[in-house]
Amino acid sequence: MGTRPAPRFDALAFDLDGTLVDSGLDFAALRRTLGFPEGIGLLEHIATLDDPAAVDHAHRVIHRFEMEGARGATWMPGARELLDHLRDAGVPVAILTRNSRAAVAATDAALSLGVELILTRDDAPPKPDPAGLLHIAETLGVAAGRMAYVGDFIDDLTTARRAGMVAGLYRNHRNSGYVDQADFVVRHFDELRAQQA
Repeated sequence: MGTRPAPRFDALAFDLDGTLVDSGLDFAALRRTLGFPEGIGLLEHIATLDDPAAVDHAHRVIHRFEMEGARGATWMPGARELLDHLRDAGVPVAILTRNSRAAVAATDAALSLGVELILTRDDAPPKPDPAGLLHIAETLGVAAGRMAYVGDFIDDLTTARRAGMVAGLYRNHRNSGYVDQADFVVRHFDELRAQQA
């Protein structure tokens, strides 16, 4: 897997941070600030905490980091052009992210994402739970098997598989270990734009 070109899809869904946009969110610094261990997602670790004050503190710290990153977010190379192309071609597009609704709103204010259907962790169980992607497919009226979900992390690929969608990896210098677990790999969004022409 991971070497075939992307086929044409009836709809496309994307992860946001690290895929369509770069918010510069430093997860290592965030973990250090919170004293959270490596190897478990931030939200998953919060779910193991018994102290309500610790839970509230963790959410406030994550919110601060997310909002700072969202306000300074920039487009990944070719991402804006891809979304414009898909819109012009009538291909439905959605975003599923583990970010908060407030952080997504700040990103949208900074970049004008132009995507109407966006689900955050406030709207659906966080990835890798497939519920958000299944809701997107149902809302768009597209069979899950005719959709792809593109992201930059293993949870994105797992979520796509669990939803019955094609799993696309947006390749960067940190995620080469996931290439073999992807159905297709995109190194620049111009590649996906050409394949969806």
